[in-house]
Parts: sequence; C-alpha cells; structure tokens
Amino acid sequence: MDPQQELFTKLLLDIKALGYDVYDGGLPPDGTPYPFIYLGDSQQTDDANKSAVFGNVYQTIHVWHNGPKQRGKVSSMLLEIKQVCRRIEHTANFAWNVRNLNQRIIPDTTTKEPLLHGIIEAEFKFS
Repeated sequence: MDPQQELFTKLLLDIKALGYDVYDGGLPPDGTPYPFIYLGDSQQTDDANKSAVFGNVYQTIHVWHNGPKQRGKVSSMLLEIKQVCRRIEHTANFAWNVRNLNQRIIPDTTTKEPLLHGIIEAEFKFS
C-alpha cells in the first residue's frame, strides 16, 4: 500500500476511535452536527534511494465547531488529534515518526453561523 494512504487510513480509524465524526474525500453535507473533523489534503515526498522506500507524508486535519465561544473545546480536540499523531509508530508496512505538528485556530465566516476552524498540519517521516 502507498505510504500516504496507509497513514491516512490509520489516522482516520484512530481519530474515529476518539468518538468524533470524521469525514474524508469531501466535506459533510449541510446540516451535519458540529463539531466534526475532516481529513483534508495529503502530500507524499519520497527520498531517493536504491534499496528502500522512505520519505515524508504531510497531512492536513481540520476541526469545525459552531460554538465560537468554545475555543477551549476546539483546542482540546486538536490536542487529542496531535496525541493520536504522536502515538503512531508503525503501520503494516512502514515505521513512522511525527516530525512537525503545526496548529491554528481561526474564525470561519463561510456559513450563516459563526464557526471556529482548527487546523493541524502534520509532517510524518516514514521508512
């Protein structure tokens, strides 16, 4: 399996195990209850090597909450997701090491109701 897909699947299952609604492939339909998590874009960069597959995978993870005064809840959810990322050491075919976890919380005014939007940009090294 492709390293990026293997990591994506692991993140999807592990974050769902936290009890959150997790979506991938597209944002959920209107009317989906908040909060929810969306596994966004992925990028894989392979390092050149003759005998082994290794490189980096970058994964963006989004959290949306419709309680703009509940920033602490969004922050708590982001922390739980980062802990999931840090615990990933192995999948079926690859060893993983989280390299960087960047977190932002921003206001989102793209809907009629104000939202908070948490974003994690995770970088993983695989071998």
